[in-house]
Formats: sequence, C-alpha cells, structure tokens
Amino acid sequence: MSEPSGEDAALSGVRELGLEHEVRRHGPVGSLAEAAAARGVEPADVVKTIVVRRGDGDYLFVLVPGDRTIAWPKLRALLGVNRLSMPDAATAFDVTGYERGTITPFGSRTAWPVVADERLLGRRVTLGAGAHGVAVAVDADSAVAALKAQVADVTDPE
Repeated sequence: MSEPSGEDAALSGVRELGLEHEVRRHGPVGSLAEAAAARGVEPADVVKTIVVRRGDGDYLFVLVPGDRTIAWPKLRALLGVNRLSMPDAATAFDVTGYERGTITPFGSRTAWPVVADERLLGRRVTLGAGAHGVAVAVDADSAVAALKAQVADVTDPE
C-alpha cells in the first residue's frame, strides 16, 4: 500500500485532531508577502513549521510566525540543551513525510513534539498542508491545544 500524498496526510491529520479548518489553495508563491496575500492573511499569520534536530533520531516542530525567526538561544534554554540544528531537506522529508516548504505538524510520519511561539495565540493562522500551494487556516489556540504544543517566547523579529 502506498503512502498517502502529503496533502492527504496533512488534511487527515487536521481532521483526526477535530480542528475546525479551512483549506486555502493558491498558486506558486516566492515570498512571505506573496504567501500572505494568496492566503488572505497578514504575514505574521503565515506560520512556518520548522523541523529542529535535538539529537540523534530526536526532532521537534517549531511553529514560527511568518514575520519572525527562531531565537536559537531562547529555544535551547527552553529545551535545556546546548545544541540544536536543522536537518537537511532529505532528512526533514524522511522524518516528517513532507518536502521543505510543505512541512506541517499535521499528519507527520512521526508525531514529534511541538513548540509554538507565544505570539501565535489569539490569532487565526495558516500552516502548510503537505503540498505546495495548499494551506490550512485554523484557530491558533485550538491547534496549539490539539497538538499539545509547548508555548513559549522562542522567536525574534526577522
């Protein structure tokens, strides 16, 4: 039996969590501003799902507002580790089932722990949905709760 497509896996993951959501499809985008415009949201509401390697075979997802970037010292302190890294694209695909640019915590091959930046709370946000040009709009608070995400200040302005 073949593995479901990235989009199928992601949207199944959203449904399995019982999240109210809206699928937003758009053409190719080349920047955060284009993605925000295509999704009808502010740049901060285009959430980047970043795969972070904590150790050998140990990964997590970090949910980052579109207009911000991971603050590595803050994230290391939160996790109590001295070293974190980002896997290459092939490893990220192997551990999530998603290509870079489509990665989402929903329906991942492994349900890695999730850390969400605190600035997402109280907003309606969009996350990748497993395929290029497909996003899912969700209430951030509901998504954070469903994913059992740890919420903290883990980003800095771009």
